[in-house]
Amino acid sequence: MVYAGTKLSRYGDQIANLTGLGGLWIGVVLMAAATSLPEIFTDVSAALMHAPNLAAGDLFGSNMANMLILGIIDLMHRQKRVWQQAAFEHALSAGLAIALTACAAFFLLLGSDMKHGGIGLGSMLLLLFYIFGMRIVFRQEFMKVRQRERELVAHKQTAEAPKLPSKREELRRAAIGFAAATLGLLVAAPLLASSASKIAEQSGISTTFIGTSLVGIATSLPELVTASAAVRLGAFDLAVGNLFGSNAFNMAAFFFVDIAYDKGPLFNTISDAHAMTALWSVVLMCIAIMGIIYRAEQRYILIEPDSFLIILGYCLGLWLLFQ
Repeated sequence: MVYAGTKLSRYGDQIANLTGLGGLWIGVVLMAAATSLPEIFTDVSAALMHAPNLAAGDLFGSNMANMLILGIIDLMHRQKRVWQQAAFEHALSAGLAIALTACAAFFLLLGSDMKHGGIGLGSMLLLLFYIFGMRIVFRQEFMKVRQRERELVAHKQTAEAPKLPSKREELRRAAIGFAAATLGLLVAAPLLASSASKIAEQSGISTTFIGTSLVGIATSLPELVTASAAVRLGAFDLAVGNLFGSNAFNMAAFFFVDIAYDKGPLFNTISDAHAMTALWSVVLMCIAIMGIIYRAEQRYILIEPDSFLIILGYCLGLWLLFQ
C-alpha cells in the first residue's frame, strides 16, 4: 500500500507540474485524491463484505491520522517550521474539511437517512458539498495564478515554453505510471480490508476501533510518505494541502461506500461511536489551522497550538474511543 501510494503520488505530482496547475491546488485536489485512493478501495471492499463500521472507522480515523501526520512532519523538520511556512490560504481547505466532517457527524447522529436509487441522501450531500468547496478553492487559486502572471508581465519576466513533443511524452509516461500504481492499490486494498476484519473478529475488538486505529493509520501511510518528501523539498503548501484535502476527500468518499453497501442507508447502520471520532478530528483540524495562522516566533508546548498538542490529542482520542 505504501509503495503503490508513493508511486501514485509521485506520478500525480508530475502530471500536475506538466499541466501547469498551482501548488496549493495540486495538494488539495490532485494529491489528496491520489493518496486517498487506498481509503476508497479499502472501504468499498469493507462495505461489500458487509462491514460498514470498518469502512466508517477508516474514513474518520484517516482524518485523525492525517492530523497526526501534520504534527509528525512538523516535529521531524523543526528547523523549517512547517506550520509557519504554510500559506494562510490553507484556512479555506481546512474549513471545508472541518465543515464536511461535522456534516458527516450530523448525518450519523440524525439516524434517519433515506436512500434513493441505491444512494443515501447524506452521502449525496457530502459529495455535492465537496464539489462546491473544491470550486471555491479552485477560484481562489486561479486568482493567485492570474496575479502572478500579471506580475511577470509587469516585470517582463517571461519564461521560454518547453517543447511540446517532449512535454507530451513525459505526460504520457506519468499517466501510465499513475494507472499502474492505481492498479497496485486495487489489488492491495481488498486484502487490507479482509485482514483487518479478521483481526477484529479474532481479537474481540470492535471493527469500529480497528477501522479507526489500525486501518486508518495504514491507509494514511501514503500521505505520510508524500508529505514528508514534500517538506524535504521545501514544498510546504503541497504537504499541508495534501493532508487537509485528503480529509475533505475522505468525507466525499462516503458516497462510494454507500453505493457499495446494499443493506440500507449507510449512516443509519454504522455505530454512533463514530460521531466521537468525527468530532475529535474536527478538534484536531481546528488546532492545526490555528497553528498555521498563529505566527509567534516562540511556542510553548501544550499551551499554544503546536505539533505536540496534535499528537497528544490524537492519542487521547484513540483512548476515548477504545473506552
